[in-house]
Parts: sequence; structure tokens; C-alpha cells
Amino acid sequence: MNSTSTTSSATQSQPPSPAPVRIALVGYGNAGRIFHAPLIAGVPGLQLACIVSSKPDAVRADWPQVRVVASPQEAMDDPDIDLVVIATSNSSHHPLAKAALLAGKHVVVDKPCAVSLAQTEELLALAQAKQRVLTVFQNRRFDADFFTLRQMLADGELGRVVHVESHFDRYRPQVPGRWRDENLPGSGLWFDLGAHLVDQVLQLFGMPDALHLDLAQQRDGAQTNDWFHAQLKFESRHPGLRVILHGSALVPAIGPRWTVHGTQGSFIKHGLDTQEDALKTGRRPQLVNLQDWGLDPLPGELLKQLPQAASFEAIRRSATNLPGNYLLYYANLRDHLQGAAPLEVTPMQVRQVMQLLTLGEQSAAQGRYVSVPA
Repeated sequence: MNSTSTTSSATQSQPPSPAPVRIALVGYGNAGRIFHAPLIAGVPGLQLACIVSSKPDAVRADWPQVRVVASPQEAMDDPDIDLVVIATSNSSHHPLAKAALLAGKHVVVDKPCAVSLAQTEELLALAQAKQRVLTVFQNRRFDADFFTLRQMLADGELGRVVHVESHFDRYRPQVPGRWRDENLPGSGLWFDLGAHLVDQVLQLFGMPDALHLDLAQQRDGAQTNDWFHAQLKFESRHPGLRVILHGSALVPAIGPRWTVHGTQGSFIKHGLDTQEDALKTGRRPQLVNLQDWGLDPLPGELLKQLPQAASFEAIRRSATNLPGNYLLYYANLRDHLQGAAPLEVTPMQVRQVMQLLTLGEQSAAQGRYVSVPA
């Protein structure tokens, strides 16, 4: 057999490529427009097939090749749609996700999953009954600083970690006219930025034993919480460990994003991951050609004791600076739906985040620590 026929035979024996996962995006506000649409379009094997929006002209200006419909149910009734991504107000997550699951679709919900633990548990049970994936868009697992810190802890650079502060502060003194800033179920900074910080600390340390949350409305005209300060105890898993999660919309002088102290050193990190700002400028990353995507211009600082020093003498150096990559969230989902990888954001993790958000609300209302059920 000549080489031509051999090559032809080998080519014919290769399995066909999986069909693309066809996706309907429900909502084209900031979450859908800035994050979901460009990330979906940037991952091979995914097809942004439909966008549900009341502003079709705005969608077509950005995505002229994508079908636009006005009704979420129309997208869910389409037999060609495999996955529904819900990027709407928090109070609408539960009814929309429930409708999509009942229509036999896999579902991604922008964080948080719903506005209560009971709603989340109902959706997870329905997804299991329908044998469909229900997961939450936890893109901050793919931040550069989080990748860097997770690797540092895995390498034991800081020794036994005893104190962590994770801040997500901004300076937005004017209250915008958005649902996130209205007095609605699931609105406010705790359910918004707090959902990111809770998920990250769960990935690093697991479930805490107890938490205490303080909420405040600090801006003129604030209708819901725009400041939160959560304290988490981890005695059973990590003796002595205390974690502070903090977010504010009224911080003109931004401090460190991360402050982590251990028995052998400290890690201090300023600056937020750059991917959100890049997406806001209209950049459309491609998983196959990332170039400078996700690079952090402000590497964290690692402080460690000099070997055999009688007193603490710090060695200061830049920490290993890993790039972030939000595209990996959707790449993992593609691989999972095609049977090639375990799911990154699992049903158990979806429930755990919602459990801590809900317990935090209870703590704030009661003004005390609340225990986290084992």
C-alpha cells in the first residue's frame, strides 16, 4: 500500500469531531454583553446560536450573525439549543433556570445561582432529575491573582496559613440606576462581589465552621448594601485560620487585593485581574490565540524570613505571576458536556456558595456569628 492510501485510510479511521454545543444567551446587559458573549464565541466547539434581548439592534451591531429573539421561552423551545446561559437579574435566575431545565437544556447561571438556598436546592434537584448540567459562572476562579495564590499555597511557600484578607473594593460614589443597587431580593454587594470571594475561599480552604457578616449602606442614596465585611473561622479544617472577605463601593484609596500571612511568610497583592477591563474595551479573546491575554502587570510580593536568621529579616521578591484566563470556564464546560472532563463548578460547590451567602444574611440580621452545618 502506498503512502497516499495509508494516509487516506488513517484519516478515514479518525472519529468525527463532536458537534458544537449550541448556546442561547438570555440577557444582553453588562454580564451578557461584556462577559458571556465574547467568551462563548472565543472557545472552539461552542456556538453562540441565539441571544434573547429586548434590544435586538444593539445585539445585531455586535453579533450580526447571531439570531435574536425577544422571548426566553422561544430560545428554550428550540430543539437545536443544547445549553442556556442566564445573564439576567438575580431575582429572575430561578424561574428562568427552572424553565430551561424543564425544556431539557443544560444551564449556566451567572452568579449567584438564585436568591436563596431553597431556590438553589430546588434547581439542583430538578437538574439531577432531568439528567442535565446546572452550573454557575464563577469566572473569578480564573483570575491571575487567584491562580498565583493557589499555586503558592500548594507549594507551601507561606507555611501554615493563619490569616487571609480578600478585598474587592471600588470607588463608585454615585449610585447607578441598576437592579443591583435597588432594594430587591438578591441585590447588593454581598450577593454580587461577595459571591466571587466566597467561591474563591471555598476553593482554597473548604467550608468554614462559622461566619459573621456585617452589612452597611454607605453611599448617599444607597438602597441596598454597598459594603460588607465577613469573618470566617476554620478551626476544624485549619486550626487558627481566620479569613476576612471585604467589599466596598466607596474606597477612593484602594488597598491590597490579597493579604495572606503564614508561619513562613506573607503574600501581598495589589490590583485586580485585567480581564474584565479588557473585555469592557471590546476585546474578544480566542482560546487558540491568546497572546498577552490575562497577564497581570502588578505581580504580588512575597515576603519570607532569611534562612537561619535569629530575628525576622524579610526577603522580598515578586511572586510567580500566572496569567488568568476566563475562557477556561467555558472550555471546561464544553469538555464536560462532550464527556471529556469533570465539571469545574460542581453542583455541590454551587450549593455551598449559596449556603454561605444565605447564612451571611442571617448573621447580618442577627448581629452574631452563625455556625455552618457540617
